[in-house]
Amino acid sequence: MPPNSARRSAPRAATAALLGVLALLAACLTAVATVATAVPAAAAGLTQVTSFGSNPGNLAMYEYAPANLPAGAPVVVALHGCTQTASDYFADSGWQKYADMWGFALVFPQTSSANNSLSCFSWFDSTKDTRGKGEAASVVSMVGKAVSQYGSDSHRVYVTGLSAGGGMTADLLADYPDVFAGGSVDSGLPSQCATTQSQASSCQYSPVSDTPAQWGDKVRSSDPGYNGPWPRVAIWQGTSDYTVVPANGTELRDQWTNVWGISQTPSGTQSLPGGTTLTTYNDATGKPAVELYSISGMGHGLAVDPGSATEQCGATGAYFLDTICSSYYTARFWGLDGSNPGGGTGTLPAPAGLRVTGTTDTTAALSWTAVSGAASYTVYRGGTRVGSTTSASYTDTGLTAGTAYTYTVAAVDSSGTTGASSAPVTATTTGSGGGTPKCFTDNNYNQVAAGRAHQTSGTVYANGSNQNMGLWNVFVTHTLKETSDGYYVIADSGCAA
Repeated sequence: MPPNSARRSAPRAATAALLGVLALLAACLTAVATVATAVPAAAAGLTQVTSFGSNPGNLAMYEYAPANLPAGAPVVVALHGCTQTASDYFADSGWQKYADMWGFALVFPQTSSANNSLSCFSWFDSTKDTRGKGEAASVVSMVGKAVSQYGSDSHRVYVTGLSAGGGMTADLLADYPDVFAGGSVDSGLPSQCATTQSQASSCQYSPVSDTPAQWGDKVRSSDPGYNGPWPRVAIWQGTSDYTVVPANGTELRDQWTNVWGISQTPSGTQSLPGGTTLTTYNDATGKPAVELYSISGMGHGLAVDPGSATEQCGATGAYFLDTICSSYYTARFWGLDGSNPGGGTGTLPAPAGLRVTGTTDTTAALSWTAVSGAASYTVYRGGTRVGSTTSASYTDTGLTAGTAYTYTVAAVDSSGTTGASSAPVTATTTGSGGGTPKCFTDNNYNQVAAGRAHQTSGTVYANGSNQNMGLWNVFVTHTLKETSDGYYVIADSGCAA
């Protein structure tokens, strides 16, 4: 955000509002002074790329990718908020956890006080946030670099951002719908809500009375002649945000549903953890094109939920608020967990309790808790549909011995509409897979030292499979099976060499 972007209490009178603004301006300037003395992007595993192509926006590029990232993996671009750095966003947002878990690359653009006094991305400046210009063009250069470097799928590039980074995210989706398959605007603003800094405060603090069609026109005029497909957009907004008022979430909803040519009437509503209400807006095929997450009582910041469960992520701090893991739900909405992009309609919940009940050298048996209202279930292996069943169990066949496979399951209603996908599980077939597997039982510290695993930010992951082994210490012990050269899977339940 431009000046006055720190979180503040709701004003009750004009005098209180003025005093609050002055106090927050002082707080923001203090924060800038602190940031200026820090060494940016020092988090473990985050690497700066000093040459990535055209950089008219004077941005810095940082990146992260899990070990052994396969070709064709997605890329997620994550934009920090004001007074923050790429390192802050990497450390606290939770995106690294899902990059490791589901296999994709991360790009963290970073602006500085040389561009904006509060290190904000310039979402309100038409010389910097439009197609082919300034910061927007620099971010797209970073995307090109990452896609080339990692051999990534150029059709699965996504962008997310907080606050000013959220405003820039909306602009990037409008400027480059041919580059980004989806976006997530967290406590941000509609695309082209402001075109000068003097207009920015009006967008932040009070509703703008544009119609959905007028909001949609701002997107369509950002890349004239483009007719789709349009990015799928998630919108995250706290109901007690007084820096970017909640009306911005509604305006973003109006903007992107109009771009998609769909109704502003929800296709479904769902209650989620952290006092969160999810409303979905489906495209013509029944998949969510736009999702609006409204978090009751949350102020200005990114929603996180520290913890070790699959759906938990991040760390609390300034503008990282303990409510719900937005990165988890956003990643699933985009299909990064191996499910279909769009994540289903939300009318049927994700099947719970997905587990592996048995394996042979060529099969993997799965079961899960039945979903009320489900007519059938679709089973995905590595993100590809492999079968359908009317029961809450399935056996996948024709597999390779000694190989790890990742599965998710989604419920399908009587109309054939697919709901949200489950959390993934990994099944490892028995046998050697063409060679004799070796088994290694040791603590996590020694597994890393021996080259069978690696650690990132204090968490250990098996080389090859990237399975989470827990904390990097001598107190946690696992058995690893080497199913092929340099590829290890957790085999605590038994490892037949």
